[in-house]
Amino acid sequence: MELKFLNIGILTWITFLPIIGMIFILLIPKQNGNAIRWTSVVFTGLQVILAVLIYLGFNRSLPGINNAETFQFVEKFNWINVQSVPWVGRIDIDYFVGIDGLSVTMVLLTALISFIAVFASWNIKKSLNGYFALLLLLDTGMMGVFVSLDFFLFYVFWEVMLLPMYFLIGIWGGPRREYAAIKFFLYTLFGSVLMLLVMLALYFSVSYVDPATGEKVHTFNMLMMMNPANYDPNSLLGGLHTFWRYIAYVGLFIGFAIKVPIFPFHTWLPDAHVEAPTAISVILAGVLLKMGTYGLLRVSFPMFPDGMVYFAIPLAMLGFINIVYGALVAMAQTDFKKLIAYSSISHMGVVILGMAALNTQGVTGAVMQMFNHGTITAMLFLIVGVIYDRAHTRGLNDFGGLAQQMPRYTGIVTVAFFAALGLPGLSGFISEAFAFLGAFQVFRWITIASTLGIVLTAAYMLWTLQRVFLGTLPEKWKNLPDINGRELFTLIPLAIIVIFLGIYPSPLIDLMNSSVNHLVEFVSAGAGMPMPTP
Repeated sequence: MELKFLNIGILTWITFLPIIGMIFILLIPKQNGNAIRWTSVVFTGLQVILAVLIYLGFNRSLPGINNAETFQFVEKFNWINVQSVPWVGRIDIDYFVGIDGLSVTMVLLTALISFIAVFASWNIKKSLNGYFALLLLLDTGMMGVFVSLDFFLFYVFWEVMLLPMYFLIGIWGGPRREYAAIKFFLYTLFGSVLMLLVMLALYFSVSYVDPATGEKVHTFNMLMMMNPANYDPNSLLGGLHTFWRYIAYVGLFIGFAIKVPIFPFHTWLPDAHVEAPTAISVILAGVLLKMGTYGLLRVSFPMFPDGMVYFAIPLAMLGFINIVYGALVAMAQTDFKKLIAYSSISHMGVVILGMAALNTQGVTGAVMQMFNHGTITAMLFLIVGVIYDRAHTRGLNDFGGLAQQMPRYTGIVTVAFFAALGLPGLSGFISEAFAFLGAFQVFRWITIASTLGIVLTAAYMLWTLQRVFLGTLPEKWKNLPDINGRELFTLIPLAIIVIFLGIYPSPLIDLMNSSVNHLVEFVSAGAGMPMPTP
């Protein structure tokens, strides 16, 4: 399907609109703060409108995954073409974008969270031009990752995202911002180097014959990398179940695992969250963490189905560790923001466990959890930002009795907390239920152990609710104003989504169903070995 404006495809528009906004912002005099803010609103708002058009025009029956003909809103043209490079041959790189059921949910999530993040940044005072320009550049990087179907292009967007996030934390963050920013940068860069090495190995292992010249050409085309027929049997990654394919799978996995983050690569996340401004924490938890699990689904699953099946049980065990370890550490926190950061590690473990099951229920639950966690955790970090702007502290033990002083704020917090702990009727329950349902069919005892995370999550969420909102209100907080209209504008749309998808999840499931079914079948057929069994 095509949807174009000025003869440019909608995916190009939704990806690069923030760059146009960034240019406008850099031209606005720095004294005109409101013009900078509202320009950011306009361009991220246009992105949301394009996301709605994509949602309305998306064909739910087409599978995508490895079939170029079933991707939607596709745009493809030759981007870089270098003839006859010594030892390498012809370098042929395409601008190739398109979406299927796996990526459409992430496109919708990225547009929504980026728009909300602009309003969450309203109180930023320092270097407004730089802040909002970097925020929009980050938006383009994230969106580009989710629409790219050429590995080189995917990698470029992956790296583009790194630079603005480094500066947004390092310049506008808290007291230890430089430490948190450099730690985030080094961890992510290490993962990117591993990804680059695997990308090059795949490039030199995959080729096609140019029908015009009869020349053998290597390619970064992801869909060609998913087809075993395009691999040279004598290449490094040719053939199934070879030592180098398993090494490549592990290298790629570490690159994506750092972003999720999966234990033991998680230590950058709490520092980054605690020091980042509220809006950047919202983007970091709401979208950036999903880039890791999306990379596993888009790249590792279909390109290394043999590795995916071979390492399914270790992957499930890492999911279990994330769920339980993240919840236990969250329970020990006294900093509100750090508690939410560790809860994200726990909830992303559910995604990993569901993905490891390699069945329709598990993978559906994992993709749903990616979207639902994005909306729920965005609410949670916005909630922390509201109280921090007023009290200038995030210490959980510094509060008490806020329900009587800030009743509207307490109501929103209650919805977010109950969604995070997986209460039936809210979106978190549906995705967790599907993930555990799929995993239980394959890893019975690992799944049973992982359900301990549900109990622990309920414990630390309810304990936090009790410490902050119930009991006696300290004298120093008796003049705290309740949540204002701008803050409600950022939280209420997310609350509506959380409640709506908790009651009626079909719109989200319908988007991904065909793609998930096809992905599971493709991995099963491509692995050439039995799927994991209980």
